[in-house]
Amino acid sequence: MKASVPATAKISKEAKECVQECVSEFISFITSEAAEKCLVEKRKTIGGEDILYAMVTLGFDQYAETLKIHLAKLRQVCLPRCQSLTQSI
Repeated sequence: MKASVPATAKISKEAKECVQECVSEFISFITSEAAEKCLVEKRKTIGGEDILYAMVTLGFDQYAETLKIHLAKLRQVCLPRCQSLTQSI
């Protein structure tokens, strides 16, 4: 948060707590929509695509597009690592 305000500005404890509460609510909102999709599809695990679907469904299309790019990059980096870990076991 501090990086987005001028160096001379201060952020109160209450403001930080308020932002944290909003972020928690947002995550719960998105996750519950993704969980509902998984329930309908009779799956127990929420995946990245489920989160992206929930964001689009709830009207957060612009954020979903950015996250889609990051998810693809994460998979490029992590997938080879995960495969090498499972092969060594």
